Amino acid sequence: MNGLSLRDLEYIVAVAEYRHFGKAANGCAVSQPALSIQIRRLEQKLGVMIFERSSRRVFLTAHGSVIVDQARTILNEAERLLELAERGTGPMSGILRLSAISTLGPYVFPLILRPFKATYPEVELILGETQTVQLVEDLRAGTADVGLLATPLDAPDLHLEPVFFEPFVLIHAPNNEVAPNDPPSICDLPAEGLLLLEEGHCLREQALSLCHRAAPSLQRRHATSLETLRHMVAAGEGWSILPQLAVPEVDPLRGLICYKRFAEPDVGRTVALAWRRNSARAEEHLLLADLLRQVLEPCDVEAM
Repeated sequence: MNGLSLRDLEYIVAVAEYRHFGKAANGCAVSQPALSIQIRRLEQKLGVMIFERSSRRVFLTAHGSVIVDQARTILNEAERLLELAERGTGPMSGILRLSAISTLGPYVFPLILRPFKATYPEVELILGETQTVQLVEDLRAGTADVGLLATPLDAPDLHLEPVFFEPFVLIHAPNNEVAPNDPPSICDLPAEGLLLLEEGHCLREQALSLCHRAAPSLQRRHATSLETLRHMVAAGEGWSILPQLAVPEVDPLRGLICYKRFAEPDVGRTVALAWRRNSARAEEHLLLADLLRQVLEPCDVEAM
């Protein structure tokens, strides 16, 4: 173990993630020559070539991939050691890095900030927002402590604590009656006109799975955010499905969009708070989940 440092492991994990020595060096706040020299020394010490270098790309060797996976595990356990050391005498203290998927964060964060600060005034809360795949990777890498995301999710190394159920609503232009009944049924939605978020958003896949009659081969325009999606619907480009919390109380598009709840009460998504199963702060995260349950009661949505 003499001469093997956590910093060395951070270097090889960074190169594995960036697949570029220069970008990895920037991410680790070190010069590229220093990072390259240290990785060479580590490879010599271990007797293993971790990376194959070329003029344009960096590749992990088969043995190097195993080494990097173990390095991630060691770094996570070191982070856990720090978490144990930094825990205060109160129920929650220190820094908490909370991320949410991008179809949830902008609508949930304003609801939870005041209750959180009132309940845990000593905690420094750092918020983040990203897509599901990246959020899962951030949790695994320890760059996020907890995350709010939609289930189901295939991530056995994460604990998923259900927090609340968020219904979906149908949105369409007033002159574009999508379904024959009111309230609409998910089974009556047409194949044409469905507007979706771009690939990478879990809400896109949920909308497609619910609207099983919508032909996947149809050419569609995609929105980069829920707000853009609402604007596209207001412009008369089609119809879509929106999470209930994304329906604004005061809507600048009032009169251009109709919001309707579905006849089926189970049309929606279950939102869970996720964290690493080996987290030393699991008890604190459970307390946070209880607070979120109290706060995140979806507001009623009026049909317009």
